[in-house]
Amino acid sequence: MNRRSFFVGSAAFAAWPALGAVPASGAVDVAIVGAGAAGIAAARRLAAAGKRYALVEAFHRVGGRCITNTGLFGVPYDLGAHWIHAPKYNPLTQIANSIGVDVYPAPPDERLRIGRRYARRGEMEDFLAAQKRSNRAINEAGLRSTDVSCAEALPKDLGDLQATIEFVLGPFGCAKDLSDLSAFDFARSDEQGHDAFCRQGFGAMIEKLAEGLPVQLSTPVTQIDFSGRAGVQVQTAKGTLSAQAVIVTPSPGVLAAGKLKFKPALPARHRDAIAKLQLGSYDHIALELADNPLGLQSDDLVYEIATSDRTAALLANISGTSLCYIDVGGRFGRALAAEGETAMIDFAINWLVDLYGTSIKAAIKRRHATQWNRATWVLGAFASAAPGNQPARRVLMESLNNRIWFAGEAVNENWWGTVGGAWESGERAADAVIKRLEQG
Repeated sequence: MNRRSFFVGSAAFAAWPALGAVPASGAVDVAIVGAGAAGIAAARRLAAAGKRYALVEAFHRVGGRCITNTGLFGVPYDLGAHWIHAPKYNPLTQIANSIGVDVYPAPPDERLRIGRRYARRGEMEDFLAAQKRSNRAINEAGLRSTDVSCAEALPKDLGDLQATIEFVLGPFGCAKDLSDLSAFDFARSDEQGHDAFCRQGFGAMIEKLAEGLPVQLSTPVTQIDFSGRAGVQVQTAKGTLSAQAVIVTPSPGVLAAGKLKFKPALPARHRDAIAKLQLGSYDHIALELADNPLGLQSDDLVYEIATSDRTAALLANISGTSLCYIDVGGRFGRALAAEGETAMIDFAINWLVDLYGTSIKAAIKRRHATQWNRATWVLGAFASAAPGNQPARRVLMESLNNRIWFAGEAVNENWWGTVGGAWESGERAADAVIKRLEQG
């Protein structure tokens, strides 16, 4: 349940070189707005089909919510997506070997801290059984005719495990509290198989997949004009593109904020769908722990028996390094992030001290906290639907006048909240555009 992780820290972004500039004005078959996973996937598909396209990105680098930084800690640090979900089926892992990156399986087990000790075998079995029962209960609720929140669907006898289960399935797994999550949406998400990691960083993998694509960076799109009888005019900060079709990949947060205008305005059906897919909150608090003071293995995942929503997850010794993540999300994570990086780091240190003792403080070296909710071109983590809002994904999967297609992790019913889901939606949108172009 560790797959949905999309985070950003704008202060950590260093300047990245352009991958090759193309004119931000002129005539093309397809304009692609956004060079995240969905946009890159669409561009690769269109290039393979021999179509003329323009790929424009508002930010100064590619990747969207997939970002790897090597400067802050001297090792690959995924400020963005880190968990690679269902590697056996994930379209990204199918091509990882061909681009020279090392994707390896995540450890199959997790650990549970009870105060200053780890859970005993029987206690761990109880915790895992409670997770399984809770997942099953929510999935069964997702098959009913009326949608409810995941919190309503939970078993009523979780006892002391209640807060921990709510955190693992909600803020940690979906970036929202279970009371804010649709059982329909949860049940449709594909959780098959174990997870994996990329040793060079997930963001580095996505960047590598963009190599050779003619991306126009630092080129925000201000308006998409589809008011004419044919074609679409895409206005950017550097000129106007004339295209037969447009693939729109910015997050629902950016679209809802009105950063990208449409002429005429989007139909109420689409505006309503965008509003219903609000982004959750999820951030990394990254600490360098010298000499492995916690005595954990590479990529060990640790939860605590929590008594409230003020809790987190620890991912230790990432890819065998001294880098550790303390991950927070949901309502608590959002409120904590609003207090700023210093408050976030203070929380993470105090949380570790409560679990492992005050001696941990001496081992902490470099530190950093991401701030996805403040990232101008994202404005949150990823889109998990509230009760009753799951059908909004299907609405955004429909083309608009057979000229505009939406893509991204939010535009995927089964792999929402994942990079693989964003990639698949980009390919799907490109295939639909190619079909439309070839039919004339």
